[in-house]
Amino acid sequence: MRKTVTGLALVAATALLTGCGGDGGDKGAEAGKKDGAAASAGPSAGEGRQDEESRESSGGASEGSSGGGADGSKGGEVTREVTLEVDGDGKTQVHYTAGTDKTEQVTLPWSKTVELSLTPAEQKVGVLVTIVPGSVMGENGQFTAASCVIKVDGEKVDDNGNGKDVSGCTYKVK
Repeated sequence: MRKTVTGLALVAATALLTGCGGDGGDKGAEAGKKDGAAASAGPSAGEGRQDEESRESSGGASEGSSGGGADGSKGGEVTREVTLEVDGDGKTQVHYTAGTDKTEQVTLPWSKTVELSLTPAEQKVGVLVTIVPGSVMGENGQFTAASCVIKVDGEKVDDNGNGKDVSGCTYKVK
């Protein structure tokens, strides 16, 4: 009896899993047909990006592109100088994301400057830059988050209120 119930449960589970994958009409196949029709009507998404990039690098402007960078760089790329700063006394860990994702044990005060080259797409959506400073001994003898600052091209764009915001500093560089 137990084997029969187990067998029926297995069959029912299989039927449910198989049946729940669709609603009678195969939307996945329809979507594939639509995508296929779009692909046959024009270049694929990857080819379109390559064509757009080649047009931009050859100096031709396309809709929505920034053309050449303000600093004369190729393909619409611009370079931003990003400075990360953590203030305080002593040593602490600093986790930062600015082109790379890294955690370091540092002596305070600490500063790191990186140059980010942004493509036209990155200029539109932004590139996330973060600092999460470790704890330092506050004036009252309690541990608190270290003070952090993010500067882009020399301009201060974010800080954590002298350690009041424990989540650190975050900014999207565009």
